[in-house]
Amino acid sequence: MCEYCGCLDVPAIAELTAEHDLVVTLGGQALRALEAGDLDTAAVRARAIAAVLAPHTAVEEGALFPAMAVEFGDHVRGLVEEHHLVEAVLAESADGTPVDPGWPHRLEQGMHVLREHILKEQDGLFPASLAVLDPSDWDHLDEVRLRVGSAVRDTAGRGIGG
Repeated sequence: MCEYCGCLDVPAIAELTAEHDLVVTLGGQALRALEAGDLDTAAVRARAIAAVLAPHTAVEEGALFPAMAVEFGDHVRGLVEEHHLVEAVLAESADGTPVDPGWPHRLEQGMHVLREHILKEQDGLFPASLAVLDPSDWDHLDEVRLRVGSAVRDTAGRGIGG
């Protein structure tokens, strides 16, 4: 993410970015576990990613994306589609380690989609939000965040992901 646009000075964007940072770390751990053939650890990391993304996605889809959709509708629709794709892959491990032999490949692909998705948000959507959102939009973002919480804030010091 750029360091010059100032979007990290906005608490709502800083929190979304912190969640991205945690997801990237957990995703890397999941990919390394897959490479090592440790599907149980990969599944644990997938569940941890899902826990971080639940409130994150609620903030984006409940406040940020609607505010950005007027000017960036196609881009926002693509981001929502990517959310659904990643959520579906992560949901496969919700109840334990999937036994489907195709799951490791789907998780690997999902992690790559997620990484690219994060770059699209951090390098494009987040900086653009500074020019597009008005004070009521930012207030709405904060209201949604307050309602859904934050996996990063809620797990600080407890090591999400086991």
